[in-house]
Amino acid sequence: MPTEDYLGIQEYRVLGTRPIRHDGVDKVTGRAIYGADVRMSGMIYGKVLRSPHAHARIVSINTGKAEALDGVRAIATVDDIPVPEKKVEDLGEGAANMVDLRANVLADGKAVYDGHAVAAVAATSPHIAEEALGLIDVEYEVLEPLLDVREAMNPESPLLHDSLTTESLGEDTGKPSNVATHFQHKLGDIESGFAKADVVIEREFVTDTVHQGYIEPQNATALWNPDGRLTVWCSTQGSFTVREQLAGLLQISPVNIRVIPTEIGGGFGGKIRVYLEPVAAVLSKKSGHPVKMVMNRDEVLKATGPTPGSYIRVKMGATNEGKLVAAEAYMAYESGGFAGAWAEPGAMCIFAPYDIENVVIDGYNVVVNKPQTMAYRAPGATNAAFASETIVDEICERLGEDPLEFRLKNTAKEGSRRADGPTFPRIGHEEVLKAAMTSEHYNAQLDGKNRGRGVASGFWFNVGLKSSACASVNTDGTVSLVEGSTDIGGTRTSVAMQLAEPLGIPAEDVNPVVADTDGVGETDVTGGSRVTFATGWAAYNAAQDIIAQMVERAAKYWEIPPDDVAFEDGTFKSRSDPSKSLTFKELAGKLNETGGPVVGRATVDPQGVGGAFSLMIADVETDPDTGKVDILRVTMVQDAGKAIHPAYVEGQMQGGAAQGIGWGLNEEYWYNNKGELTNASLLDYRMPTCLDLPMIETIIVEVPNPGHPYGVRGVGEAPIVPPPAALANAIYRAAGIRMNVLPMSPGNVLKALWNENGS
Repeated sequence: MPTEDYLGIQEYRVLGTRPIRHDGVDKVTGRAIYGADVRMSGMIYGKVLRSPHAHARIVSINTGKAEALDGVRAIATVDDIPVPEKKVEDLGEGAANMVDLRANVLADGKAVYDGHAVAAVAATSPHIAEEALGLIDVEYEVLEPLLDVREAMNPESPLLHDSLTTESLGEDTGKPSNVATHFQHKLGDIESGFAKADVVIEREFVTDTVHQGYIEPQNATALWNPDGRLTVWCSTQGSFTVREQLAGLLQISPVNIRVIPTEIGGGFGGKIRVYLEPVAAVLSKKSGHPVKMVMNRDEVLKATGPTPGSYIRVKMGATNEGKLVAAEAYMAYESGGFAGAWAEPGAMCIFAPYDIENVVIDGYNVVVNKPQTMAYRAPGATNAAFASETIVDEICERLGEDPLEFRLKNTAKEGSRRADGPTFPRIGHEEVLKAAMTSEHYNAQLDGKNRGRGVASGFWFNVGLKSSACASVNTDGTVSLVEGSTDIGGTRTSVAMQLAEPLGIPAEDVNPVVADTDGVGETDVTGGSRVTFATGWAAYNAAQDIIAQMVERAAKYWEIPPDDVAFEDGTFKSRSDPSKSLTFKELAGKLNETGGPVVGRATVDPQGVGGAFSLMIADVETDPDTGKVDILRVTMVQDAGKAIHPAYVEGQMQGGAAQGIGWGLNEEYWYNNKGELTNASLLDYRMPTCLDLPMIETIIVEVPNPGHPYGVRGVGEAPIVPPPAALANAIYRAAGIRMNVLPMSPGNVLKALWNENGS
């Protein structure tokens, strides 16, 4: 059992330690099975024909020549997927309109982005399938593409979808438009708030489309048996989410679908929506063979779900005493080729670090001729923080205030209300700021020409959702744990640790397994920073179930009442007779003589989600001749609630920082005027490497979340939020220019320098 020190912080035997991850050996030796590793007898290979046009009506598709090619076993178009019900399926992180999902999987009468899937072929070899794609004759009527939200919002612009009408403030306007939704959040009186302000700053910000950059491409292998049962192997962030999408698209019962999640080579929110899975299933049904499909990198970048670009206008006001009194935001986010909702989480996060009495936020989700956007680590929040945090920095400069002191003066605390409604429970932004203020980095001297230091805060609200776990006690005292959360960042171990802690056994004595949809209760997506929080809670509850059963077994063994048995520090004891004592392992060895196996189980849908705050301190050096920005030093400070496995928390902080730096300085989708993606490779889509980054320092802050047994807060999302803003603020101090576009690439920095100097 935990003990408490004088600060009220609990000390644990397992939590807070750094055991070796349970899946580590298989992964470093190459024995782990990823999606592309799936093999089976009779397997054939599928490939997808994609539109070369960003916006085009599909006049006709002729597959006759391809069908005649020797080795081709099946061809699929959208007509092979039943028209689903008009309903929206919650994906756990984002949602999918089933009609739009079908049209995204295979184009339904219109291609709405470069790379949009039009048809698919299954053949006896990948090469034959590729050859067959070239034999499919598609006639297109090419239309004008729309690539910018402001252009798409113009009432005079062409429509991507004739049937799309704007939903404004919760009501369908009936007006055809490229604006899918408009919402508004209000708090206080914005006009009186700005009237009180002595300093008011308003700026516009543009961020480009970026990709999650996972290394493993999307994949799926499907076997649709003659008995009607469909089995799918895939790399996914949520096997149950895939099952529900397949059931809706293919109109078969979920009980006849088994989704087996393989190991996953990264996801970050991009492997939730289905792309290949329904196509592989249809091809398998038509061919009678298992069908395997794996995207190449060009397809991943062109045709999966990047995170949205945006246009954001922010206005903030403060008094001369340094109090933020008003904030206003206009947030237009790309939805891609089909309606989405990423402005909503951006709006929930944009002003969340601060206690501001008067706020108005207008959000717009806009369709454009790009792939349908998906989550990417705190979706929407990074764009938002780039805007708000650079303005906060400019206000600090105007008032002559230290950036961290100013943030501390205005920080959100327990009881602060966000403009979108929720009132904060116990949160840790204040503690994060104080840790940053006393850090060695923030207090270190930064010398040298063209060098600057910037800071920025970030917030992610985290989610709970459903999780299940089942744990079986073995007679040697070890425990076999079955859970349903796909492991991307070491969650097998962080969940196992939360089972081991209450049982009083080492984490190494728990063997965690991620089961498929037939092997565990429903478990929602690995996303939203929920797994260690929610699936860990399920494991904790399963441990309580085990303890309760083993108390009864100890009572039976000693022939005493169950209420005479106490369990503490991994040992069962008789309250009335101290000589009666058995460790967890010893009692496990006696299970067969006291009634047989003990299995603990639990399902949870926790509501006590605790939001997480992070802060970046960044030192940069700019080259005034080339516009290149070099990063000299980075420190991430973040509230983890309780760091279950500190090494994994540090890894999440470092990974989020690295991705945020790439987003801030280099990464962007580059489209030509035809809407063709011209940098669809990792040679041209510029993600940072180890040569671009310093060692990212981390400071873990622990302000326990009162909504979790161990105080856990999700940690995976928040660290990607502040990096672009922190870098922008550092660039200002290094070069004297305020950046309002992402990425802050050499070309964009140089352009800003020329504009500043009148060149």
